[in-house]
Amino acid sequence: MGDERQNTGSILPKNKYYSSDSVRAKVGQSNQSNNKDGASRNNKSRNPQRKRKKKTSNQRIRERQLLARKNKMIAIVTVAFFFVVTVLCIGRAIFSKAKDNAVTNNDTKEESIVDKIFSKNIEPIKGAAAVFPDLNITEDFLTINENSRPGTELKGGVNYIVIHYTGNPGSTGQGNRNYFESLKDSGETQASSHFVIGLDGEIIQCIPLDEMCYASNKRNDDSLAIECCHPDKTGNFTDATYNNCVYLVAALADYYDIDRDHIIRHYDVTGKECPKYFVDHEDRWEVFLDFVDKYRK
Repeated sequence: MGDERQNTGSILPKNKYYSSDSVRAKVGQSNQSNNKDGASRNNKSRNPQRKRKKKTSNQRIRERQLLARKNKMIAIVTVAFFFVVTVLCIGRAIFSKAKDNAVTNNDTKEESIVDKIFSKNIEPIKGAAAVFPDLNITEDFLTINENSRPGTELKGGVNYIVIHYTGNPGSTGQGNRNYFESLKDSGETQASSHFVIGLDGEIIQCIPLDEMCYASNKRNDDSLAIECCHPDKTGNFTDATYNNCVYLVAALADYYDIDRDHIIRHYDVTGKECPKYFVDHEDRWEVFLDFVDKYRK
């Protein structure tokens, strides 16, 4: 019997005997151990699930918080965007309105000037005495002739006022006017002026203001010319001549809407030393223009 157990490869060691009770006890212990291990494994397998559930819950809370923050940022950006768009629209509307007002004002100004010139029966002015009664202007128009009064219309309108001096010390206003008239017969040159201002301040109009005179070369067709008498070779005007020249230029500049830069000397057109005193003394020319500005309306 013993030999047979050995040959069958029994798991029991040699020379050791087990009762049935002890075997069952061992088996029972083994089963209990297995049950404990299984329970322990089950507990261990359940605990990670509980931890994962808690972790998932925290993640959901965080996701909700992130979503809330994201929605808040989107709302802020949206509000800011619409605020900027609104400000830009309002600014554009204000700019457009200001631009329209500026255009309207300019149009109104231009229309008023056009109406001022062409709504009258003169085109733009023939005789200045009626238009500027305070200046005591004497109208003594030259006879139409090819040397001093060609009768040519100022097609370019009046854009400049040009100041001259007679270059003939001690001569009178009437004397210079008569010289222009004599050119129709002598033909020695072509010369004239719309106005001559004498030594005592008398203003004589020689040419209607809607016609061209022979005074300012390339500016003849869009300018008015004023010749000023002077007592000596310096070309300096008397006070009476100077003052009435200021008043006349201011009145003409207002009427024709001519700015300071378009009130010029003959010198500024051709480089000729005319009017001599204002060419020799640039600072006195600026003072003259300052007085013109002062007496404009």
